[in-house]
Parts: sequence; C-alpha cells; structure tokens
Amino acid sequence: MIRQISVFVENQPGSMLKVTSVLSDAGVNIRAISTFDTPEFGIMRLVVDDPVQAKNSLTEKGFVTRVSEVIGAELKDEQGNLNQMLKILAEGRINVNYIYSFVIRKGKAPVMVFHTDDFGKAEEVLRAADVKLVEEEEL
Repeated sequence: MIRQISVFVENQPGSMLKVTSVLSDAGVNIRAISTFDTPEFGIMRLVVDDPVQAKNSLTEKGFVTRVSEVIGAELKDEQGNLNQMLKILAEGRINVNYIYSFVIRKGKAPVMVFHTDDFGKAEEVLRAADVKLVEEEEL
C-alpha cells in the first residue's frame, strides 16, 4: 500500500503554491500529484516521500488534510497494459474510484496509482494476475 495525502484548497490563484511551499519548506518530496476542482474548492492528491511529515506540516498551517491508502501497480510502458489491469479489476468486480500515474522513478516502470473501496480484494486479484504492486518504500 501507498499512503496518499489529500489537501483541500480554495479554488483561487496561488492556492496550490501555498501547499507545495509548505511541503518544500518541510523537506517533503512530492512524487506524484493529481488535482480535482469545483468552482469553490480543489482537492490535491499527493504521493510524497514522508506522508506523516506532510500531513503534520500542512495541518499546522491550517490546511484540511486526509491520509488514505491507495494501490500502486507497476505497468511497463507498453500499449494495452492499463487496459489489462482495469480488465483484471473489473472481472474481480472491483470498482476503481480514481486513478493517476507517475513516472519519475529512475529507470523503473511507471506506476498507476488508484483508489478502491476493496483494497484486499484488489491486491489479491492483481497479484494473482502477476501485476507487480509497489509499496511505499519502493517509490
């Protein structure tokens, strides 16, 4: 499992900069990021090298944060690999709530990060299909 931190920010200029500045000042390295917005607010989802430090630093600065578990699946950069992983999950009747990727891993394959309500079953069906799952310390 990988721990992801979600940060709720106002949808206005500079709000993401405030988050990244807090993390930078705290010495936290951002490894992946995904954002979602509405007219009033945004949600930043981040995979970082130190989720505890990230949460503590952001909370101290008044940000609303949440740490949750996500699954990281290593997929070779080849046509159809994402489709195959999603097929495995669908056949296992596992819903994917959201998904994003990151590739900055020095010579390693890209990782698809996804959230589901059934982590145990998702891990089980992916491992049974020989999909390499990535743990937090491997990032």
